Amino acid sequence: MVRRLLALSCFVMIWFGFLFQVTAQKQPSARQRPEWQHFFDSAGVKGCFLLYDAKAGQYHAYNPKRCKVSFLPASTFKIPNSIIGLETGVITDAEYVIKWDGVKRSRDEWNRDHTLWSAIAVSCVPYYQELARRVGAKRMKAYVDALQYGNRNIGDEIDSFWLRGRLRITCFEQIDFLRRFQAETLPVSKRSMGIVKDIMRLDSTDRYVLRGKTGWTDTQRVGWFVGWVETKDNTYFFACNIDMPDNNPKPAARRAITEQILRSLKVM
Repeated sequence: MVRRLLALSCFVMIWFGFLFQVTAQKQPSARQRPEWQHFFDSAGVKGCFLLYDAKAGQYHAYNPKRCKVSFLPASTFKIPNSIIGLETGVITDAEYVIKWDGVKRSRDEWNRDHTLWSAIAVSCVPYYQELARRVGAKRMKAYVDALQYGNRNIGDEIDSFWLRGRLRITCFEQIDFLRRFQAETLPVSKRSMGIVKDIMRLDSTDRYVLRGKTGWTDTQRVGWFVGWVETKDNTYFFACNIDMPDNNPKPAARRAITEQILRSLKVM
């Protein structure tokens, strides 16, 4: 009898595990937008763009096949990294200073002390690497799991897993995370989420607020721009991913293409 119960329990666990895996792998459908290709062609880059219209509950995609491909998140991981730093108490607020380690790097703006505010503004990798080291592998893994971020694989390199490690995320997964973040349904405090929303603000008018973060990985030679636009009666989430080849990277294209698409839709 005991053996039968154990066998039944194992079967149930395997079955539910299978169902969870199938559900997790299922991607939402998206309306294809081939007309957005001319924005990429004009910028001289290849990539994809995914938009989620919250009010309509509809995804729109240019190059939807690529939107389902997993890439390193690069500096877009500074969004959850900021949340985790605040939630663990490693950093106390947006003015928390991590001092420069004295190592001169290629970007002059990184070679000084930074607050969370200034670090995300200039995408200061050393600040966030030190933040991750202070959080530590055990807590980082627990929070990445809890946030259901990408494939959740932080590997063994605590200060570089989002730049050249095993962590991967698709455009659909980026937007899924951002939707839960914007709605404040992540399993963290509203204070932490509120602070990170503030430091993500890139532009605002009487019509909209734009929040976002760029990313650029040398390992895969791709660039990101992810975030959302809040209007008076709707929220539009976006994830732009482009190739950034060694011989001709075009970092400005990430945000430029995004804003062109949003303006074409009269969102901005």
